[in-house]
Amino acid sequence: MDFLTPTTAFALPAGVALLLAWLLMRLRGRQPARRGAAREALDTVAAWPPEAARVLTVDERQAYDLLRRAMPGFLVLAQVPLSRFLRVPSRHSYTDWLQRVGSLSADLLLCDAGSRVLAVVDIRAVDESVRSRRRHERMARVLGAAGVRVHTWREGQLPAVAEVRHVLAPLAGAAVPGAKPTPSRPMPLIPVPEIAELLADGDRAALDAAFDPAMEPVPSAFLEELEPAPAPR
Repeated sequence: MDFLTPTTAFALPAGVALLLAWLLMRLRGRQPARRGAAREALDTVAAWPPEAARVLTVDERQAYDLLRRAMPGFLVLAQVPLSRFLRVPSRHSYTDWLQRVGSLSADLLLCDAGSRVLAVVDIRAVDESVRSRRRHERMARVLGAAGVRVHTWREGQLPAVAEVRHVLAPLAGAAVPGAKPTPSRPMPLIPVPEIAELLADGDRAALDAAFDPAMEPVPSAFLEELEPAPAPR
């Protein structure tokens, strides 16, 4: 009768373990491919039925109108993704950067006639969450590194037209080619009606009547749900 030597008896379990490990690796390698194939099989419209929504909230629309009246002659854009007006080096994954911050949108952009960004207006809630505050701070840090000025406005606490013009006019004048230097004597401001005066009782009633919760834009906090929560220490 043949007996297994100690070396042979040890080699059999080791071979079985290697075989099981190889099979496990093959199965894991097929799972992402299967998930990718399942995603490709989904129809874009049937799987995600789209519904039209507003681009701006009520506070954002008021801020947009305020900025346009304070800076006439300049281009004002709303809800523009950072990836639209920022460039980043390609030595690292662009997809990774896009997921981190590139997919975030600037609430309002103040641009010159050539669509060059002069400043960003970030409209933030008064009682924002911790994750929302971190997201806004991360976006402001990225914009600051690109040399873009960020001005924060609070919902329900918008500044006056004269205040907005006083803060942004020097920045806009310095960015316009061929602009004359600002004299030492302050220039008189053109009187512009305040936003509260523009929204008379009839205008407010029209806004209330046109307000439809189903048409409100996708909240910015929706992106926070896509971000992984910080790992507990």
